[in-house]
Amino acid sequence: MPRRARLRIAGIPLHVIQRGHDRAACFFTQADYDSYLTHLAAFAQRFECAVHAYVLMTNHVHLLLTPATDDGATLLMKHVGQRYVQYVNRLYQRSGTLWDGRFRSSFVERRGYLLKCQRYIELNPVRAHMVLDPSGYAWSSHRANIDPGVSTFLTPHEDYTALGSTRAERAALYRSHFQFQLDAADLLEIRAASAGGFALGNPRFQAQVAEMVGRRVKRLRHRASS
Repeated sequence: MPRRARLRIAGIPLHVIQRGHDRAACFFTQADYDSYLTHLAAFAQRFECAVHAYVLMTNHVHLLLTPATDDGATLLMKHVGQRYVQYVNRLYQRSGTLWDGRFRSSFVERRGYLLKCQRYIELNPVRAHMVLDPSGYAWSSHRANIDPGVSTFLTPHEDYTALGSTRAERAALYRSHFQFQLDAADLLEIRAASAGGFALGNPRFQAQVAEMVGRRVKRLRHRASS
């Protein structure tokens, strides 16, 4: 079966997932996480991708970003992936692939969906029972998004900046959103979109994206058997 064409539209946020080959670990020490983030910051600037959120788990990566060009996200992931694999192979005297094929991505609608997806990303370590609170995990964007004093390469999305008139107000309100976990329906919707390369949003948004890319970007609803 031919691979589904990559979704490419400038200016629309993307939830990107890259997994380690066979779900194996791709980060081993603190220096490894630092290396990946250094490359991410550099290539995000080079390929004009605004990174709003991220989490580096042991064997996979989640990013929420908005590319300024149609090919921005693809070029970003290609170059970051290659540079990080070169780093790992050289340091650990290994060869071959590190990533599990192509990265997955799904378009994310603003207003009601983007910040929900951002919370999903930053809550990954909590769902994995690695920490009790997302602020306890060092390798995500959460600390930068809840602490106005943290310096970061992140570019806050307009939905985030609309939370308040100052950095402190935005950070405080954003932090309050983490008092509760996402509900099961939200988790299912976000996971289905990322797994299928679909658009995360309401039917109108999905229809608009489908028209732009020329293919279906939502799950088919199966009829119940009689």
